[in-house]
Amino acid sequence: MGKIGNQKRVVGVLLGAWRSKGVLDVSNSFAVPFDEDDNDKSVWFLDHDYLENMYGMFKKVNAREKIVGWYHTGPKLHRNDVAINELIRRYCASSVLVIIDAKPQHLKIPTEAYIAVEEVHDDGTPTSKTFEHVPSEIGAEEAEEVGVEHLLRDIKDTTIGTLSQRITNQLQGLKGFNSQIQNIHNYLDEVTSGKLPVNHQIIYNLQDIFNLLPDVGMPEFIRSLSIKTNDQMLAIYLAAMIRSVIALHNLINNKITNRDAEKKEGKKDEKKEKKDEAKVDDKEKEKLK
Repeated sequence: MGKIGNQKRVVGVLLGAWRSKGVLDVSNSFAVPFDEDDNDKSVWFLDHDYLENMYGMFKKVNAREKIVGWYHTGPKLHRNDVAINELIRRYCASSVLVIIDAKPQHLKIPTEAYIAVEEVHDDGTPTSKTFEHVPSEIGAEEAEEVGVEHLLRDIKDTTIGTLSQRITNQLQGLKGFNSQIQNIHNYLDEVTSGKLPVNHQIIYNLQDIFNLLPDVGMPEFIRSLSIKTNDQMLAIYLAAMIRSVIALHNLINNKITNRDAEKKEGKKDEKKEKKDEAKVDDKEKEKLK
């Protein structure tokens, strides 16, 4: 995604198709030669000929895939993104911008999707273009999911149990949850300090989230949580006891098996010694005759 030895961002075109209910399915992409001036962001270059030639070749492979937008490895919005988006709109009227974080620092989806909208100013000044965030998710088609399942089945590590996998998944989920809470905290700090304007829709959503949180100080909640924790600890204790008993049982069986095997080997050795002594006696008797 990122250029080796170069900190400049990578720009490319997104290919896909619109599905029902206004859902955009991005299924392919290709990079486009792009460069910009570090000092003056209004000076930039995007190779139109390369874009059109590549799109023509992709269209021969899959005619259903159309240009639906573009992407870059931000990791944030840039000043000239509006101008670049206007250029991409020549090939797609409703262009979508996806910013990809090539080196994510937190456990979250490394993509952010935006669409260009007209921003109306309260002071009567002319409208301007800006980007509005739209929800996005990363998924896979049914054929891709089946292929991935077969690959994971072949490379599955048998030394890792389901319990450790569940704990690892829960740990990753908690880390991601912590990062989201930190983002909410930073946003509220900037709003209270006046760095960001108040967005009532975001405040309403946060209020709904806080209302859905359980009251951890209620006696019923504490009692139910204690009962559930004790039940889980009892199950863990019983499982440890059963494992210990089974291990001791297997150890005793192993010792009994080894003892029986040693007895059988001892009896075989005694029989062999008696046979050897009998042979020696027979030889001595033959010599005396």
